[in-house]
Amino acid sequence: MEITTIVALTFIGGLVLGAGFALAIRRDHGAKHEPTRETIPPGADAVLSVLPSSVVLLDGAGSVLKATAPAYALGVMRGQELAVPEISRMVQQVARDGQVREDDLRVEAGSNLVHIHARVAPLTSRYVIVLIDERTQAERATELRRDFVANVSHELKTPAGAIAVLAEAIQAASHDPDAVAYFAARLNDESNRMTRLVEQIIDLSRLQHDVLDDDPVPVDVEQILADAAAAVHHAVEAKSISIETSCVPDLKVRGHPGQLESAVSNLLENAVAYSADGAVVRASATVTDENAHITVSDTGVGMSSDQTERIFERFYRVDPSRGRTTGGSGLGLSIVKHIAASHGGTVSAKSAPGAGSVFTITVPRLKNDTVDGSGPQL
Repeated sequence: MEITTIVALTFIGGLVLGAGFALAIRRDHGAKHEPTRETIPPGADAVLSVLPSSVVLLDGAGSVLKATAPAYALGVMRGQELAVPEISRMVQQVARDGQVREDDLRVEAGSNLVHIHARVAPLTSRYVIVLIDERTQAERATELRRDFVANVSHELKTPAGAIAVLAEAIQAASHDPDAVAYFAARLNDESNRMTRLVEQIIDLSRLQHDVLDDDPVPVDVEQILADAAAAVHHAVEAKSISIETSCVPDLKVRGHPGQLESAVSNLLENAVAYSADGAVVRASATVTDENAHITVSDTGVGMSSDQTERIFERFYRVDPSRGRTTGGSGLGLSIVKHIAASHGGTVSAKSAPGAGSVFTITVPRLKNDTVDGSGPQL
């Protein structure tokens, strides 16, 4: 428990104890009184409201004396009653034996399921306090981390296993130059695939907080489009695909040129991979009053709406079999999403089966450029 919480609880305990002494003195003087519901002592209410945890204060009979607003928001309280049976049982046990208890629970808050950590402790001999911390984000981060490690392990096994098999094949075919040349070329492909995967994992680790590591600089968007198109020239030549680029004159954004080029080249790689031989892929940049819009469109296989919603998830592939053919890892679009976020922007996708896809990166543009806002709106 945090030091501030301990100090606050100690103060509350003192207030409660003092109130108990005052009540005992009044009783010793023979004051007439009727059974009334316990109330929290003066000053305790203010202390409870500033605790970092959600708080519920109960008397020895289990009646709620005070509950802070976050306790209601988390779904722990409904009206004047505890709404979580597990916490009610913990309160009864603590009131009976005075032993502190805590547990991790899931509770319904409206339509959402939230993770909480509940700690129930005695507060003097007459009161029980419940401290609740929401851990939904922490649990999601743990699940993402667990899934990420599992997926990385799986993805690395594929090229690593292939490299081992190909190395053995080269040894076995050492007397056959043609076979050696073939297996060596395959070995090089798998090595490049592993290198690419490791590079993408490193990129994701750098981008996971959605902030730029380096100081942003003015970036020429037209140059970004040209550099990204050049970066995918091997894939373009292999499929005889044409890349057409267009950009509003003098369009600039503030950011990291290398990351922006990586984002656009990832979109182009996807467009080329999912387009037929001889197709045309377009990369364009337009502008509105506040933002630059960088769009990559293709006429490839397209996606359904449920696939479009998941396309930016790590390791998600629309067609896993095509991923094995092209060597894709399923990380490229996730990297694009984080790059856009680190530049204060977003990325979106529009697609339909058989009708191709349109991906748009939207980032704030520089105010001092000479763009007049012309060009098609996206």
